[in-house]
Amino acid sequence: MKSEKVNAKELLQALDELQTEKGITKEYMIESLKLALEAAYKKNYETKEEVNIDIDEITGNIKVYAVKTVVENVEDNDTEISLEDAKEITKRAKIGSTVNIEVTPKNFGRIAASAGKQIIIQRVREAEKNLVLTQYSDKQGEIVVGVVQRTDKMGMIVDLGRVEAMIPSRELVPSEIYESHQRIKAYVLSVEDSGKFGPQIILSRKSPDFVKKLFELEVPEIEEGLVEIKAVAREAGYRTKIAVSSDDENIDPVGACIGKKGVRKDSVSKELNGEKIDIIPYTDDLPSFIVNALSPAEILAIDINEDENIATIVVPDDKFALAIGARGQNVKLAAILTGWKIDIKKRSDIENQIVE
Repeated sequence: MKSEKVNAKELLQALDELQTEKGITKEYMIESLKLALEAAYKKNYETKEEVNIDIDEITGNIKVYAVKTVVENVEDNDTEISLEDAKEITKRAKIGSTVNIEVTPKNFGRIAASAGKQIIIQRVREAEKNLVLTQYSDKQGEIVVGVVQRTDKMGMIVDLGRVEAMIPSRELVPSEIYESHQRIKAYVLSVEDSGKFGPQIILSRKSPDFVKKLFELEVPEIEEGLVEIKAVAREAGYRTKIAVSSDDENIDPVGACIGKKGVRKDSVSKELNGEKIDIIPYTDDLPSFIVNALSPAEILAIDINEDENIATIVVPDDKFALAIGARGQNVKLAAILTGWKIDIKKRSDIENQIVE
């Protein structure tokens, strides 16, 4: 194979640009390029020769060298060379040493350009993948702001700037409708490496933690640790119940979350497109906590069955529907908030049972 000058000056310039734009070091890219060119050489010329690729970073010239071991008797021409032939290349050759023989093929420039393009594409993808994994892994459990790109049956694609994220259909609120290019907030559920599809940032607008995080951002007392969100129960798009407490007797945790004239709660509700939010005081006293969780229902009596983890609640007949709530929301969310099964009964039903 006749050798020729193969120049990669434009390729090296592209590597400089990659270092600036993507943060991929030029040294790393050159080493990757050398490995790619070694593989391309062996594949294209069907040889088992061990080769070294030399890239002159100043001139851009690329040379291919076959690496051969100096032996007394040559048994494998691909990997071995006689001492006599080796001495013609370098006077320092001796048995057991290696010599480099330039074997740059005539048409290697085309191969180098193709391999260079492929390795650049591959390394850029890897860099973007690593960027997502490192940058957004730290944002798991946080709220991000993005722009809606498109929506289909699988969910919504959101542009976060340098990367795209996905809100799966299961994490969208059915009552919410968004248009392309609209800005939205969402909660980072997870950052997953999905193999050949690359890293995926999974967002949610349906998670109860989304509401919790919105209140953390809206209420300074929560961020400062003066108010604690103890539990959140949510039926996305309709209603959320949130239980809060404070160890500081001078702070009203419910009032802090509601804000002056309701401004803090209203701000969160607005972000949730008008979703109703009940903020209740948390207490370690279970009966009181369950009563609070059923607010605004009027409670006449409560019976706790610890063996079955059931709380039986008695309410006035005319307040039964309020206690249950529309589509059973009030009692269902109270049960989620407290972790107890809740059985609501009318006063007349209890009285009839006593008479019987």
